[in-house]
Amino acid sequence: MSGSWPATDFPQLNDSDFEITSPATRDYNCIGWAAGEMRWWEPDPDETYFWPETAPREYSLAAYIAAYESIGYTICDNAAQESGFEKIVLYESDEDYPPHAARQLAPEKWTSKLGPYEDIGHTTLECLNGELYGHPAYYLKRPVSHPAPE
Repeated sequence: MSGSWPATDFPQLNDSDFEITSPATRDYNCIGWAAGEMRWWEPDPDETYFWPETAPREYSLAAYIAAYESIGYTICDNAAQESGFEKIVLYESDEDYPPHAARQLAPEKWTSKLGPYEDIGHTTLECLNGELYGHPAYYLKRPVSHPAPE
């Protein structure tokens, strides 16, 4: 099974690591998808895209964490599933802000929106490691019962 993305974007992503769960679209990005929304989240200065009002509208790790904190997430230590919580992970690369976010669905089951390409379910976080997304670095969790985004 292969997606519409260039294989060079995700050199560690093998067919056994993932399944395509929805068609390619530019309607939303991984940051919004990790928040559980099908809309584009980005702190662009022109305010073209959605960004939580309480988070700084800037491209920084602190701003992305604040965006997720605005919907009930808090920093945690790891990606291990915890009963009563849902988790996300922010990836770290050479950028000043996280280039990717993924949401946990179950133990060893994550969901990601791959740029303008498909959403996938994947079994590891490391299968997306590479130059494009970097590596998993920051973990956040929130209780399963959470406030709705603004």
